[in-house]
This record gives sequence, C-alpha cells and structure tokens, in this order.
Amino acid sequence: MKIGLQEVCAIGHDLARPECVLATAGGYLYTSDWRGGVCVLTPDGRQLSILASDKSFIPRPNGIALVEDGSFLLCHLGDEEGGVYRLEKDGILSAFLIELEGVTLPPTNFVHVDRAGRAWISVSTRICPRDRAYRPDVFTGFIAMVDERGARLAADGLGYTNEVCVSPDDKYLYVNETFARRLSRFSIKTGGMLGPRETVAEFGHGTFPDGLAFDDEGAVWITSIVSNRVIRVLADGTHQKLLEDSAVDHVEWAEQAFLDRRMGRPHLDKIKSRKLRNISSLAFGGANRKTVYLGCLLDTVLYCFKSPIAGLKPVHWHFKDPLA
Repeated sequence: MKIGLQEVCAIGHDLARPECVLATAGGYLYTSDWRGGVCVLTPDGRQLSILASDKSFIPRPNGIALVEDGSFLLCHLGDEEGGVYRLEKDGILSAFLIELEGVTLPPTNFVHVDRAGRAWISVSTRICPRDRAYRPDVFTGFIAMVDERGARLAADGLGYTNEVCVSPDDKYLYVNETFARRLSRFSIKTGGMLGPRETVAEFGHGTFPDGLAFDDEGAVWITSIVSNRVIRVLADGTHQKLLEDSAVDHVEWAEQAFLDRRMGRPHLDKIKSRKLRNISSLAFGGANRKTVYLGCLLDTVLYCFKSPIAGLKPVHWHFKDPLA
C-alpha cells in the first residue's frame, strides 16, 4: 500500500500551529490552536476557535484530548514550563495537572485519555531549551498518569517522549520516542502501573516518530517529523513506508546533525518539501474512518488522504461534540 502525494488534500485555513488533530463520529475535527485553545472544523464547513477567555495566561497547546463532557485537555508547551489544562467550550481554563511530585511540569507534549478514564501525559524532556535533547543518547523524557487516586510518575528515562496511546486490548501503553527513534510499549498492570519498556520497532535514517494511531487490523500508523513520512507498523515490528514528502538534501543535513549531536530547531523549522510541512499527528476520521487526517507543525492547514484500511475507533469517537 502506497499513498501518492497527489492523493493528499489540504483542509482548513489560517490554522495556528495545528500540531494535533482529533476526529469524531459526528464529523467534527479538532486541532490545537497556538493562539490559546482549540480550533474546530465542523461538518458543514465552518471553522471556529475555542480560546481561553482569560488573556492573563495564554496556553500554547501541543497535544489535545477531547473529554466525555465536551471539554478539552490541553498540553501547554511553554518555553520553560508546561502542564495540562482543561478548557471548557465557553473558554474557561483551569489547571488539570501542573505539578508532579512537587515539581512544576516541564513543557508538556501530549495527553491521551483511555477507556478507563485515565489520562496519560508525556513530557519529552526535562532539559530546557528542549532542542538540547534532540540527541540519540539523551533519555530525559517521562510519562505521568492521572486517575481517581491522583497523579504519579508512570515511566521515566525515555528518548524524547512524544504521543502515547493505549492498545486496542487495553493491555499496553504505546509511546513514540522521537530521538531514540523507536516505538515502545509498556504492559499496563493492575492499578495503572507499567511494566518494563519493550521495543516494538526501531527506525533508521531520516525517521523521527511523532504521532501514532491504531488501525482496525491492530497496526500502528506513525508520522515522522523532518522527513514527512507516514509509516505503518505491524505487531511483529515490521513496517512499511506509506507516504513521504521530503527533500533529500534537508533529510541528509538533519540526519548528519542528529548523528553529530548538534541537531537543533533549524532542522525542524526549515523543512523543504513539495507539499507537507512537518507533519506531526495522525487521526482516522470520516463516516467509515478511512480518511486519514494529518496535523502539521509548520503549516496553516491540515492534510488528509483516503486509506483502504479503517482506523480503530478512538476512545472519544462517540463523545459529545461541544459545538453540535
């Protein structure tokens, strides 16, 4: 299965760093809005923003999650501080988790709410500025988990923790480690404790895994920043590149900098490609969940293409759409 670049279409306009994208059965799309909230693309073609109403603090959302009551959890990717905030549809913003074990959360990457109502939160690194952790030998990322008993550290020592997702059978937490260049998983024990890390797949030249989503066959679809790749990973770790839009010279430049331990923001912010501009997240949507939507770090639109394989219903698939 290969997806040609000509099959990829843009959707939306004037989006502000739409890094994360979510889709629901109602046909709504939600994407992080760097102006301080969430942008909503409605099934009838409207585009609306739900932004924090109190301008004394403007969150910079990276990962977002839709909650069953129609509110959102936003991961704040500040310059030095992070945290997770709850945003109501009327713009009221409140803290969900801003400290762990008495320490303010560093810039926070992603949040995933599972079927048990637990929130799994990824922090890429404790190092600031974060680009000092764009290294193959830096393992300062971690995962926190919040349930009815409160928040606690679930996993530590990860190679730039990015998106996380609980497996379809609820037995494993999958996580992308962007600069360790691997997809890992942890068995979920009683009470939400995690077992030891297991490597599901390792990636090579030019692949830096960011977003992930399961399809109906149990495979994991991965997005790669820098190289604009979409990769499908099977249960045994074998994987196939489905889509790519990258410039050879840029990937070579970034790859050599990564190996030399000098990779920095320019390697992520000066992407050269024909169409895609640093794709980051991935969501299956549409009536049959065979439309793949791609979040993007550097563009003002989302991208989408058709898939022959349906995506797994995400936990929020039938949640209340705030603007419905």
